[in-house]
Amino acid sequence: MKETNMRNTIYEHRTFLLLAILLILAPIVLYPLFVMKFISYALFAMAFALLLRYAGLMAFGHAAYFGLGSYVSGYALKYFHISPEVAILLALVCCSALGVFFGALVVRKQGIVFALTTLALSQMVYFISLQWTSVTGGEDGIQAVPRGYLLGLIDLGNDTNLYYFVIALFLAIFLFLQRVTTSPFGNALRAVRDNEQRAISLGYQTHRLKLIVYVISAAMSGAAGGVKVLVMQVATLADVHLNMSIEPVIMTLLGGIGTLLGPIVGALIVTSMENYLAGLGAWVVFFKGLILVACVMLFRDGIVEFVGQLIRYFSRRAGFEPKTIARYEVKSESAEMG
Repeated sequence: MKETNMRNTIYEHRTFLLLAILLILAPIVLYPLFVMKFISYALFAMAFALLLRYAGLMAFGHAAYFGLGSYVSGYALKYFHISPEVAILLALVCCSALGVFFGALVVRKQGIVFALTTLALSQMVYFISLQWTSVTGGEDGIQAVPRGYLLGLIDLGNDTNLYYFVIALFLAIFLFLQRVTTSPFGNALRAVRDNEQRAISLGYQTHRLKLIVYVISAAMSGAAGGVKVLVMQVATLADVHLNMSIEPVIMTLLGGIGTLLGPIVGALIVTSMENYLAGLGAWVVFFKGLILVACVMLFRDGIVEFVGQLIRYFSRRAGFEPKTIARYEVKSESAEMG
């Protein structure tokens, strides 16, 4: 067990360093705005995957938190003229509060009932956003959102300054989620996911654990929405629409839920398709569905796990068994649903 934990820790540290290096160097070959949009979706996908991977709960209503975070940050930046870090923090707090309220209603449910309940609650938020035009702008949304000054000093209207702020925030959240998943709290969640009745017999307050992870997931989704509105400078109904709830599901299934790296890879694939296939119009949705079906059928545990298996296979063929590539003992929800 100690050896496995040590391998996991080494893997996590190397993953973090790899991500940091790639993101710092990315503007050399990629347009910064594209990378920042990808980061906002990666945060959203990680927040969703946390709930799916550790609580075993498939939510179809996370657009409620992404959209709320987007609206709260956008409104605060445009009309209250507060600093961007405070706007994102405000989005985090509001989404946490909504997560507590919604979570108390849904965490005692499971399976399809849980999924449909979260979907219904998300649609309520969408309807409120559509009707409350004095705040959300209705179909027009909140446009021309100013980026403001970080800490009142650094102009985020400069794309370079904004870029490094966004990747710093992303890496901080990534570290936080790593800590959550490797803590005793994360181990308790795995026990609840694998066998809730046994966890109850051991004294765990399972509904309380589920509520906590649900609120964390909601808060991180809100932060993702805040980052998105800071980058794109607009908050619209698309942020709270049903389609936005489906996005993290697709990203997570593509990349896999075995590690936090899976949703990030999935977000990169989806964002790349939307960006580079935009000229195809509505056909983008068709190709996105086609690729999802192909990946689910060919890579049942996700692309990241498939690549990891290839590395281990060729390493054994070469007579070298990598000791730093950790095997996370996590059941793949995609495999279970299959």
